[in-house]
Amino acid sequence: MSASSRAIPIVALDVRDAASAFAMVERLGDACDFYKVGMELFTAEGPRVVERLRTKGARVFLDLKFHDIPNTVRGGVRSAAAMGASLVTVHASGGRAMLEAAQEGAGQGELQLLAVTVLTSMDAAMLGEAWGRAGVSVEQEVLRLAGLAAEAGVAGVVCSGHEAAAVRAAHGDRLGTLVPGVRPAGEAAHDQARVVTPEAAQAAGARWIVLGRAVTGAGDPRSALEAISGSLAGS
Repeated sequence: MSASSRAIPIVALDVRDAASAFAMVERLGDACDFYKVGMELFTAEGPRVVERLRTKGARVFLDLKFHDIPNTVRGGVRSAAAMGASLVTVHASGGRAMLEAAQEGAGQGELQLLAVTVLTSMDAAMLGEAWGRAGVSVEQEVLRLAGLAAEAGVAGVVCSGHEAAAVRAAHGDRLGTLVPGVRPAGEAAHDQARVVTPEAAQAAGARWIVLGRAVTGAGDPRSALEAISGSLAGS
């Protein structure tokens, strides 16, 4: 497998404060150069946590899942670009106008916009309840929302590994796929409903994979990450 086709691991800093986040960054050292900052950490610490990661040479996936009126989302994404984030998320269900506004906010710099399709914590029954429709197909909904994202010009989508291959079949390299809910074989799913192994996500065409407790909850996080990275290189 060529290096260009390998999925890029992103370690999730799903912690309450900067002290906990940077303790993990120190433990991982040069084994990781890409981190996810989500709602909990960003709400607690604000832009300074992104700025501090950037000063360490790390790339940042700012996972805030914007979903609001177009003008508000445009401004939020513009601020994410100014912070130096590499990836930022918005909800595809916000609609085409919102997605286009978000893309305008991203500008022409290095920030890539990802549209969240269906959360990996949701199964078909939960999605049908949320949508108010019976007989909902998760894959069909992911593909519908991915199509909307592609029309709006965003760089990629967030979906589970179960739908990543279908998105790639429909859109090729036009849409990159970021896959959360990744667990090594035999590990607990925790609060995720649709999980895959790192190797399966990569085989399905994932461009990025998010690693949470599989790394951060390990006794030796660096060794856990290196093992996963080695497995991806050999897949």
